[in-house]
Amino acid sequence: MFENSTRFYIDGEWIRPSTDATIDVIDPSTEQPFSKVAAGNAQDVSRAVAAARAAFPAFSSCSRVERLEILDRILKVYDRRSDEMARAISREIGAPITLARQSHVRGGRAHLEVTLAVLCEYEFDRQQGSSLIRREPIGVCALITPWNWPIHQIAAKVAPAIAAGCTMVLKPSEVAPLSAILFAEILHEAKVPPGVFNLVNGTGPEVGQALSAHPDVDMVSFTGSTRAGIAVAEAAAPTVKRVAQELGGKSPNILLDDCDLRSEVTTGVHKVLRNSGQTCDAPTRMLVPKDLHDQATAIARSAVEEFAIGDPQRVGTQMGPVVSAQQYDRIQTLISAGVADGAEVVVGGVGRPEGHDRGYYVKPTVFANVRAGMKIEREEIFGPVLCVIPYSDEEEAIRIANDTPYGLAAYVSSASLDRARKVAERLRAGQVFLNYAPGDLTVPFGGYKQSGNGREYGRWAIDDFTELKAVVGFAPTTMPGG
Repeated sequence: MFENSTRFYIDGEWIRPSTDATIDVIDPSTEQPFSKVAAGNAQDVSRAVAAARAAFPAFSSCSRVERLEILDRILKVYDRRSDEMARAISREIGAPITLARQSHVRGGRAHLEVTLAVLCEYEFDRQQGSSLIRREPIGVCALITPWNWPIHQIAAKVAPAIAAGCTMVLKPSEVAPLSAILFAEILHEAKVPPGVFNLVNGTGPEVGQALSAHPDVDMVSFTGSTRAGIAVAEAAAPTVKRVAQELGGKSPNILLDDCDLRSEVTTGVHKVLRNSGQTCDAPTRMLVPKDLHDQATAIARSAVEEFAIGDPQRVGTQMGPVVSAQQYDRIQTLISAGVADGAEVVVGGVGRPEGHDRGYYVKPTVFANVRAGMKIEREEIFGPVLCVIPYSDEEEAIRIANDTPYGLAAYVSSASLDRARKVAERLRAGQVFLNYAPGDLTVPFGGYKQSGNGREYGRWAIDDFTELKAVVGFAPTTMPGG
């Protein structure tokens, strides 16, 4: 499956890197390496950027129909190799195989489908009076993607970049690079023109930095931590290139006093534990009325205890390990901080779950009586940890929800849709889910504040990969009285 893991995909070919440096790929369920990938550097980046730059004039001029045909071919090959993709993702990040198939791989497919549908109707040119407003491809794009939902985020960037007519260099996370290599093989098999898509593996400080700073890169689309996003923006600043970022989150989940408490708490817990809590818009701050707090935490405990933790390759497993030793250690540190700050551990806590003496398994943890300002309430933990925060009234719930440096997502549950809508209007977040409405890949995704800038998904994703040009005097004007 990983025959090209020590090569880079540049200008339509699998090539040898400039050095023999490699990075081990670790199976998080065993803590053992099972593959390796080449570690790129600035020289490899320059070669990939040059290929993308050379391909841009021809590809940016190709027709809408040609781009639609390319995306359709990619989708067909993707479908045929979907089980390989699921197995690669399950192995490299520890996602349960069922989740890998039903959510990770299907998410990537959905982005390809949505982009195809949007491109059919997308308005590249619009006349306004005597002027033409034109959206043109921005140029060479650096795509830097995370490990937590690898193919989901790769497809969310690559598909609209192709639709817009851009060429690109992808740097996936070095923690989860194999799904990206497989995706490059899919694009090669789908006959994407040489140079349009290029892949260089490596670390953020080496490859990510070189891509962000490169003068021939016109745009960086980055998904990852807020800390890394700041580094990308700083590297990009001297060349004044566009930087679109989807960063961290600490999403509030307001349960109003008229909601079905058992159903809403249980669903909220499941959403936090999904993907081992490694989801940027997970509802990790559950706000409940004070008089329902103890009842809510009892329900949360039951929901956690019923969640099946185990081998990611076993069908029926609902939660596997977290992705790495670094991630495991960070989560343990933050759980310890919650205890030190006086939050009550309802279930879980420090250490591995019983029966798991190896692998980066974390105890699913629920903290009760979390106060605004605690470290676990402020910082993104990125693990299976839920903070239950009591509130006195609706006004306090909204204040606590907005009192965060993040603003990626928020959740509101109420028996009254009108009441939920009114609360949603006052939340400072890029997406607000009412009564756990299912995700919609046709609407814009992105955050307020330190959760980033720019928007992905649907037509907004294509917008992000375009520049606006106004052609003034494009059409003849009619003089007054003429």
